[in-house]
Amino acid sequence: MKKVFIDGSAGTTGLRIRQRLAQRKDVTVTELPEELRKDPAARKAAANAADIVFLCLPDAAATEAAEMVENGHTVVIDASTAHRTAPGWAYGFPELSESHKKAVMTSKRIAVPGCHASGFVALVYPLIVAGVLPGDALLSCFSLTGYSGGGKSMIAEYETADRSSALDAPRLYAMGQQHKHLKEMRAVTGLAEPPVFSPVVADYYSGMLVTVPLFAGMVKGGADAVRAVYREHYTGEIVRYTDSFGENGFASANILSGKDYMEISVFGTEERLTLCARYDNLGKGASGAAVECMNYAMGADPTEGLVIGTT
Repeated sequence: MKKVFIDGSAGTTGLRIRQRLAQRKDVTVTELPEELRKDPAARKAAANAADIVFLCLPDAAATEAAEMVENGHTVVIDASTAHRTAPGWAYGFPELSESHKKAVMTSKRIAVPGCHASGFVALVYPLIVAGVLPGDALLSCFSLTGYSGGGKSMIAEYETADRSSALDAPRLYAMGQQHKHLKEMRAVTGLAEPPVFSPVVADYYSGMLVTVPLFAGMVKGGADAVRAVYREHYTGEIVRYTDSFGENGFASANILSGKDYMEISVFGTEERLTLCARYDNLGKGASGAAVECMNYAMGADPTEGLVIGTT
């Protein structure tokens, strides 16, 4: 029985992790009384007494919380942006490679990938490693997400009765090309330059569709080579390749809401391709990925406690 502590359990990610662990018989979750939930001494004691600690906190608070863990046995899994490219932290996307999986299995410090970054990295990393896409390629990325990705404040903004009419339509944001996921999108894929990134938040709770457009001439071997890489690379239950997930010419961004897996597919012609990854921004894009990392770290089935199924 592993002891788990969720630091920041009242937030959107923390709550979903707690739900995923609620029915498990192999973990017990330490919960602090409400009056001690933000008490540094109580949090530090709980973290150091745990086998696994989830950090579901803002970046600065996550950095501070990670430093509170002073023993050599506790595994810290950080869902914030703070450590995704930090030395000594494993990048928590085991499906990328055997070395990524081994790092997640053995590290005491694991950084959960960003929601938008998860789709981009899943699409681009295998192509660069296989030599199909050059590392100096100049890419763009379009990502559509539900409003839960903005946390409690954005959820409240969208779900209040007297909300602004501006929320009725999809909204482009991070237009200054300074989105916090760009650093990891470049670093993890090995790209020389980060993509031109256009994230859009829309009026639905959760689900994400990340797309990367390519001219076929940018990739060695064209569309067939891209599909072959994905077929070979993604054969598991959590990240899976499918020849098509379109619905009558459309691809819904929220069809995997509530699920913890990701679908990869390729659309287009022999001249122009659209690489697609869809998943739940709270699932494989956050809480599901965090629980998967915990499973690897404790030697459990990677899918234990996750919602895995078909669309």
